Amino acid sequence: MASVTLKHLTKTYPNGFISVDDVSLHIDDGEFVVFHGPSGCGKSTILRMIGGLEDITSGEIWLGDDLLNDILPRDRRLAMAFQNYTLYRHFNAYDNIALGLRLRDLPRTVIDSRVKTAAKFFGLTDLLDKKIRSLSDADKQRVALSRAVVCQPKVLLVDEDFARQDDARRIEMLADIQAINREYHITVLYVTNKYDEVVELGKKTVFMKDGKITDIRQ
Repeated sequence: MASVTLKHLTKTYPNGFISVDDVSLHIDDGEFVVFHGPSGCGKSTILRMIGGLEDITSGEIWLGDDLLNDILPRDRRLAMAFQNYTLYRHFNAYDNIALGLRLRDLPRTVIDSRVKTAAKFFGLTDLLDKKIRSLSDADKQRVALSRAVVCQPKVLLVDEDFARQDDARRIEMLADIQAINREYHITVLYVTNKYDEVVELGKKTVFMKDGKITDIRQ
């Protein structure tokens, strides 16, 4: 199961600032959930704690029946699409997408099949031999999403800064992650401070302010 459950999740920084304040939430397997609120409300911090990029002050994070608190980020069945998605400029698109699979020592035939399937899904088939530095920003983002998908994560975490380019690319990115959710049945958690995106997506939305959940709307 790829459900995500937060139990009394809290993040307090050394200076005393409470970024996330006793948040409890259940997200069903395969859901697409939007976190919305002003900058500093704690929504991105929640994603970073789920991904293991931020320490938890108190509370629990569950992925299905697995408690994630003490599991290293690399061992969590998650994928993250944040602003710093680190594509290797001296690699071509194929090798960037395949990197995580090679680190897991999967058979070459499995790697090749997964990379080519993801490339077809994202319209990158003709670009697999191209160096990253020669690709457009839009195609670089699709390479990053492909690399996430080929590792078959249970949950995809997408921060709003992942698509900081023009509005047209942001719309394309939203379409891409909705397609991932729909076609791969991967649970998606998406953070935004843009209310128009909340309306456009029409998904379950968690509204936050000052580290707390203020409302949840279907």
